[in-house]
Order: sequence, then C-alpha cells, then structure tokens
Amino acid sequence: ILCLVSAAAALDFKYHHSKELEEYLRGVHAAYPSLTHLHSIGRSVEGRDLWVLVLGRFPTHHKIGIPEFKYVANMHGDETVGREILLHLIDFLVTSYGRDPVITRLLNNTRIHIMPTMNPDGFEATKVPDCQYTLGRYNRNGEDLNRNFPDAFENNNVSIQPETRAVMDWIKNETFVLSANLHGGALVASYTFDNGNPVTGSLKGYSRSPDDDVFIHLAKTYSSNHASMYKGTGCDSRQTFPEGITNGFSWYQLEGGMQDYNYVWGQCFEITLELSCCKYPPADQLEKFWRDNKVALIEYMKQVHLGVKGQVTDKNGNPIPNAIVEAKGRPHICPYRTNEQGEYFLLLLPGTYVINATVPGFKSMLKTVEIPDNTGNFSALKQDFSFPEVSDQIRARVAACPKIPLYQELTRASAAVKPTVHILVLMTVILVIFK
Repeated sequence: ILCLVSAAAALDFKYHHSKELEEYLRGVHAAYPSLTHLHSIGRSVEGRDLWVLVLGRFPTHHKIGIPEFKYVANMHGDETVGREILLHLIDFLVTSYGRDPVITRLLNNTRIHIMPTMNPDGFEATKVPDCQYTLGRYNRNGEDLNRNFPDAFENNNVSIQPETRAVMDWIKNETFVLSANLHGGALVASYTFDNGNPVTGSLKGYSRSPDDDVFIHLAKTYSSNHASMYKGTGCDSRQTFPEGITNGFSWYQLEGGMQDYNYVWGQCFEITLELSCCKYPPADQLEKFWRDNKVALIEYMKQVHLGVKGQVTDKNGNPIPNAIVEAKGRPHICPYRTNEQGEYFLLLLPGTYVINATVPGFKSMLKTVEIPDNTGNFSALKQDFSFPEVSDQIRARVAACPKIPLYQELTRASAAVKPTVHILVLMTVILVIFK
C-alpha cells in the first residue's frame, strides 16, 4: 500500500506518454479506491483507451442531488498543456481530500470526471513538438475532433470518429451539468455559441445563447482566477480579449464544436479554455502552467453548484423522467429534461426566476424562486415539483432531441413568418384604400 501511495504521489512535471499516463491513473485509483473510479469510455482509432478518472464521495455511480462535472483535455493531440495539468489536478485533489476543507467539501458534493486526453493517437504522433501547429492536431484518420460533432446550425456531414462517438455516448449516459475543454495556442476563455445564424445574432458578429449571462460569468470565473488570462493581452498585439474572455463566434466561426454540442444536446454548459500561447511548450514550463491555472481550475468546478436543482415526481413520489424543466424566458432549442431519477439541474446566476416544469400531456407547474449564490455552500438551491395528477401508469417516455441542425429549422420558421406579416400589412392597406 505504501508503494502504491508513493507511486501515486510521484508525479513529475514532464510529458507522460500513453503507457505512463495509464500507469499513473491506475496507481492513483489503487491508492485511493474509495475516492476514485477509473474506466475507459472507448478507444481511439489506433486502439488506445480513452481513460476517465472519476473523483468524489460516490465515484462509481450518480447520486441524487450531486451534480456531475467534467474536464477534457488534449482534444487536439499537439495541444499538450491541459493533458499534464489535469494529471496534477488529480494529484492535488486526492492528496488534499480530508486535509483541505474546501477540497473535501467539493469532492463530497460533486462527482468530478477527468479525461486527460481525448486524442491519444494525435499526441503520440507529434514527434517534433511545435509552438504553432503539427499534424498531431488531428486523430489517426486525419479528422479534427473539434469539428466532428453534430452541429446545431448547419448539416456539417462529418464522419463521426471513434473518439467523438465515445464522448457523445459518455455525455448521453451521465447527467453532466458543467464542463470545460482544455486547448492551447491562445490565452482566453471562450464560450458558446461557436457557430450561429441570424436568430442568434450572428449578423452582428456575436452568437448569443439563451444563457449568455451565465456563460460570461463562467468564462470570467476562470479568467479572473488565472494568473494572467484576465489581463486580456492574448498572445500578440493583434489579438486582445477584454477580461480574457470571448464569445466563440466573435473570435472565429466553428462548425461541429464540442462545446455547442454539450450545451444543445447534452444539457451541459461547457466553455473552451485556451491555456498556452505555445501549443506544445517545453516540459520545463509545465510547473508554471500548473501554478497559473491551479486556483482557476478549482474555482471553476465550484460553479457547478450555481442555480437551482431538484426532482420531479408523480403522486406516489416516483421520479418522472423526461419532464421539461426550464427557467421562464430562456427556453432551449432542445428543451432541458429530467434524467431517469427525475432530476434537473439549471445553472442560473443569483436572482428571481420562474421555473416551469412540464410533463407532456399535463398542465405545467410554475414556481417562483429566489436564487442565492450557493457555490460557497457547494449546493444549488433545491426546488422539487410534484404532479398529483400523474401516475406511473399513465406517463409516457419522450424521445430525445434528434441530431439535426435545430437552429437551421428555427431560421426557416422565422423567415417564413416575415412574408406573412408583410402580406397582412399589404392587405390592410388595400382595404383602407378601397374603403
């Protein structure tokens, strides 16, 4: 046991290739079996495991009321800083549990999933590290994994890769609430939407989601707690980011990105963190990158406890899956629904909201809530809904949203309304003239 603990603690500031990374994760799990759960969510094109280490008081399964959080790194194989700082984050969390009261409460009230590399093939293919770009960016099939997800705005006709499919299934099988995707090549926190159309304001150069205020808060939470990201200076004089954040579309348009997919189809708020101007910096800089990001990584995880959460049940107290629960005034294009345990989690900033719970076929239930900032208490406001007229025998399951460009359909509907309005105006003018 002492050898296992020693092995888990001996994490150097260097680059860990696939075998070393796996050995380290296995060592941590062996040393902290009650606090961690190690599993592979799938395999890369070349057959490498896509390892995820889960940390928390209940690491092996979802527990009602405890939100799910995830960090994913190394999606582009040649962007390497995130891969290593996530290993050091794991080390910090397991060694601080039971000693540091903040980390102890965080792990007792949050289930944290950490995937150090989504593209192990690309990392191994990067034989000559470069600050700018290498072919290791792509997976073994030459595909950019951050252009490989279904897009909510356009039919991007991509061939879904094994790594992408594994992450999509992972998102589907967990109740993720908050996430971040770690990249390199810039220094900024970027938030949804990455793509857009006139409905979301793309004509004005900003693609706004219904939860834009929350996304700005999440991005600022990370940048303001980072050693220098908040300064917004970027990596050269041509690129500046006020307060160290940017709307993804405002920076550059991206189809098939993972953060938009998480938000639209996964009911999970995700931002993209660009952590280093150099994509693959020398190993002797890794310790500074860890110091620069340590506080921000922890503070960002706390935000999973923003807003409101609860259960929707029937007259017998049984959970109702697939009930729609959303805050009034901010509907999602793919309505947010309860999970198998009838749970919902809505990330909302402090304030007064009307929460609308709907079981299809029954009258909606509205409740006004005053949401405080509960991130320091590691628990969102709890608000349950009970439908006395619904029984287990009469409620039906509702299919999930289809993987089609949902906002494309919204644009068509919006465009279809305009000619109708013009015709009505024209008819009114003609009637006035004839009278």
